[in-house]
Amino acid sequence: MATGFDWLEVESLDLEAQGVAHRADGKVVFIEGALPGERVQVQVSRKKNQWEQGQMTALSRESSQRVRPGCPHFGLHAGACGGCKMQHLHPAAQVAVKQRVLEDNLWHLAKVRAECLLRPIEGPAWGYRDRARLSVRFVIKKGTVLIGFHERKSRYVADMRVCPVLPARISAMLMPLRELIGGMDQRDRLPQIELAAGDSVTALVLRHLEPLTPADSQRLRDFAAAHDVQWWLQPKGPETVHLLDVGGPVLDYSLPEFGITMPFKPTDFTQVNPHINRVLVGRALRLLDVQPQHHVIDWFCGLGNFTLPLATRTRSVLGIEGSETLLARARDNAKANGLAGKTRFQARNLFEIGADDLRATGAADRWLIDPPREGAFALAKAVADLHGSAGWTLPQRIVYVSCNPATLARDAGLLVHQGGYRCTQAGVVNMFPHTAHTESIAVFERDTAPVQRT
Repeated sequence: MATGFDWLEVESLDLEAQGVAHRADGKVVFIEGALPGERVQVQVSRKKNQWEQGQMTALSRESSQRVRPGCPHFGLHAGACGGCKMQHLHPAAQVAVKQRVLEDNLWHLAKVRAECLLRPIEGPAWGYRDRARLSVRFVIKKGTVLIGFHERKSRYVADMRVCPVLPARISAMLMPLRELIGGMDQRDRLPQIELAAGDSVTALVLRHLEPLTPADSQRLRDFAAAHDVQWWLQPKGPETVHLLDVGGPVLDYSLPEFGITMPFKPTDFTQVNPHINRVLVGRALRLLDVQPQHHVIDWFCGLGNFTLPLATRTRSVLGIEGSETLLARARDNAKANGLAGKTRFQARNLFEIGADDLRATGAADRWLIDPPREGAFALAKAVADLHGSAGWTLPQRIVYVSCNPATLARDAGLLVHQGGYRCTQAGVVNMFPHTAHTESIAVFERDTAPVQRT
């Protein structure tokens, strides 16, 4: 009978960065902390008929890809931070794992294989995260404030003193922030600090459950002056976010390749990794092969992260997004960058779009799709429904930027098997080093003549 002290051979990694092994009877074992090629023992914490899950307790053969974690708060120990899952694996190997996850999802979920695998998009492994939502908790028993991500598999806040995936200046600010919050009158009513760093402004959004006292407001101002940050306050939902003091520099990020500057509010969705985002936008446009005469639709356009760069290369771009608030800022950004004449924006629920909606939207030469984790099922289904229909032509090329390989695979299956497209290229984007998050990009092509407009 198998026991928790059996030595197991680790064969692969799953999507959650757990080692995968098999017992002699064929039962699958998922092992936290183990890497492919290693021989380990495991302490089982969950047991089902077909599988077990546990934590590595001993290691007799170490993988050549195992590295020393760059953060003291990473690991399997009590109180370990749960923000990262792969710091024990070499960054290049992390990317290889994510590429395999993408390929496996495409094949096993959709029976789709890309004709060509793209070179992964990689960037700095440390200090890359310009966006973060940090929990704040005043621990009465310890008389201290904790600020950081949650502990591994826990609702408790990790005792983080540094965070190497955050920019160095932000990591160095964690302990001063703890001191600041600990000295405030409302210290037990401040559950969250959200970080949003732009090119020249570092914004901190303080969630507060009660109105701040004048003394607390002054403490924030003193901290801002000492650490060169900009405080925003959030008394309720995201729509209530506002500057502590009106004025000051604008929070924005740039896309230098296209001469674009994008102002944004700290609660707006922007990519966490600005280095990768710049490369991703450039690659997406090159894969689209946009030409000056083209009309392009940018689905799930948000603030215009792809829309505005596209407008610098094409005749016109239509950005479509579910949030009118985001679209208002996208219009402002287009105007500020001198691109209002080449861009249009529409608000639409893209999770309920159908074939008739696509007909009403009109034809385009190219599509850029960048959905949330839920994917673009309704859009892909509408494409499948229109395939072969007379009187309207689907775009010749689609570039799909995905933050979830499972929903990408699902949508790819519709586009390929029912929509008349080929998946010509696909590859991973290492937007979140050391995490199990897999960002990817895929290209879909129709072997048809260019669209004819009437």
